[in-house]
Amino acid sequence: MSISLSLSHHPAVASLAWHQRNSFSVSHSYPLSSTPFTSLLKSCLRRPSPVSMSSGGVRSVSPAKNLDIRELNDESDFETLLSPDGYLSICGFGSLLSERSARSTFPDLVNFRVARLNEFRRVFAHVAPVFFERGIAKPETKEISSLSVEPCVGESLIVTVFEITKSEIPAFMRRELEFRFLAVLPETLDGASLDYPAVLCARYSDEEFFNVRCRGSKEIYFQQYGRWNIDRIWRDDVLPCRVYLRHCVLAAKNLGDAAYNNFMDHTFLADRKTTIREYLATTGSGIMEEEPPDSLKQRYGG
Repeated sequence: MSISLSLSHHPAVASLAWHQRNSFSVSHSYPLSSTPFTSLLKSCLRRPSPVSMSSGGVRSVSPAKNLDIRELNDESDFETLLSPDGYLSICGFGSLLSERSARSTFPDLVNFRVARLNEFRRVFAHVAPVFFERGIAKPETKEISSLSVEPCVGESLIVTVFEITKSEIPAFMRRELEFRFLAVLPETLDGASLDYPAVLCARYSDEEFFNVRCRGSKEIYFQQYGRWNIDRIWRDDVLPCRVYLRHCVLAAKNLGDAAYNNFMDHTFLADRKTTIREYLATTGSGIMEEEPPDSLKQRYGG
């Protein structure tokens, strides 16, 4: 298995040696079948179970049948998911719940809509350098995390799905470099499968990121994360970035009650126990009343 990414224009990569190469291809030292993440993923697929009705707006769903979830390692893998007219479906679960945010990243997206993704959960366990770059990370309180998703038996998420063009794939891969790219098959809220798989940015691992995406180079890692004193990306001792969490909650609320309640009750802190509803009612109280900095009000306004 190999990963091939065109990264010559990634803003965080500064070394001359890096810029002299348009792409890299590295043998994947961690086969998909051997990682803890994919072991859990296989467990989810072996043990599909209905999701019961809850206050989170999650209805009962049928077990996944013939669900072909696979890892996407290079641009050619992404191209296998293209529709006949050349569009690629993207699955949004955090800031991309906001159509305004999605269009700020993908100005030419089409067919923005709500969908359901079964057997995954949202977790605030991913340290995001963009929060440091924008001055909204709070390392002193560990309020520095963004969202990722990971397999979880019996969970069900309300997400968004939209389409981008083939030409946007390389930029998307560069921008989401620290994630594991998966092809998943969301369904409508009525339970019908969508026509084409969508790309999901799922939890990766620090070991894989360093050895595969950074090619084992401390210099490359430093340009990506180390310059912000981030020595681990995927952690269980961090809290949500306050501005980002507020933005995601507002974005979910704008999608309607079902999406809002699903986000509140099926999104977890890094402990995998505390829901966002519980967090905002206790330790995180006051977050929803805090306004983003003026320069970020539109970007993080829900």
